[in-house]
Amino acid sequence: MIDQDKFSGKLGRAALTAKASKAVDVADATDIADLPIGVFDSGIGGLTVARELARCLPKESIIYLGDSLRCPYGPRPLDEVERFALQISAWLVAQKVKLIVIACNSATAAGLEAVQRSVQVPVIGVIEPGARAAVQATANGKVGVIGTVATIESGAYTSAIRSLDTDITVFSAATPRFVEIVEQGMRLDNSPLEDFMAQTAAIYIRPAFAEIARDYLNPLKRCSIDSLVLGCTHYPLLTPLISSVMGPGITIISSAEQTVLEVANALEQQGHLAPDGHEPLYRFFTTAPDTDDFIRLGSAIFGKPLMSVTTVSLDELIDENR
Repeated sequence: MIDQDKFSGKLGRAALTAKASKAVDVADATDIADLPIGVFDSGIGGLTVARELARCLPKESIIYLGDSLRCPYGPRPLDEVERFALQISAWLVAQKVKLIVIACNSATAAGLEAVQRSVQVPVIGVIEPGARAAVQATANGKVGVIGTVATIESGAYTSAIRSLDTDITVFSAATPRFVEIVEQGMRLDNSPLEDFMAQTAAIYIRPAFAEIARDYLNPLKRCSIDSLVLGCTHYPLLTPLISSVMGPGITIISSAEQTVLEVANALEQQGHLAPDGHEPLYRFFTTAPDTDDFIRLGSAIFGKPLMSVTTVSLDELIDENR
């Protein structure tokens, strides 16, 4: 059984959607349990979710695909992002995964329902877990959400939060330059891997970055929110910067922990958790032809060296979805 406190603290056991309870189309549950979890994002930001999966479910294998060649998804039309999500999900199913995590808010907003309809494995996005965490966290019923243009314009967080509690008021702001800040800040840093996360505050609390953050966040502060959802998987790396602007008393919410709880519950419900003694295998893929940048930045985010990263061509993704 899963120890709920390990994953959720006060959040408790999350309810699973009907779509997340689909069975993998394989006969033997024992064999299924040995299969990896598939995770994808538009680039490296989803490694914040993969890192939490590896930390909380240490026996589980992971296959991660970052669609770096087509990153960022945020400015793209929702129907185009949906198509990308369908392509990548079909490719992951071909790799024989037992569950898919869409570790990208834009792809979750655009394509979660379409992917759930198209594949025969459970599919979990990051928006509903983040919404549940926000509902649990707010005391005054005023919740802020920041994310890419695609995520905010979709209204997905507002719908998800208000479906749980109609008394909550949601204030949203598109913050597209935060993705740029994350990757620029990582390139400015030359710390060894083990020191990177400890140095995050120093990297990101720079005058130029702080000015951008204030422009984005001050309108939300004026709305008297008490909780702020980081609606992009890049944004947890900016927590020190965001907290410095928002000030004390604002709960900063990343959906990663709650997403892992839902993954654990889905696998436990189906008897598909990796067994004791299972040696996890982590495999990383990108659509970028040059993998050096992905390896260096991805290692810092994942918290362990990415020993090798394999390029998947767009033709392979498109062929798999035909």
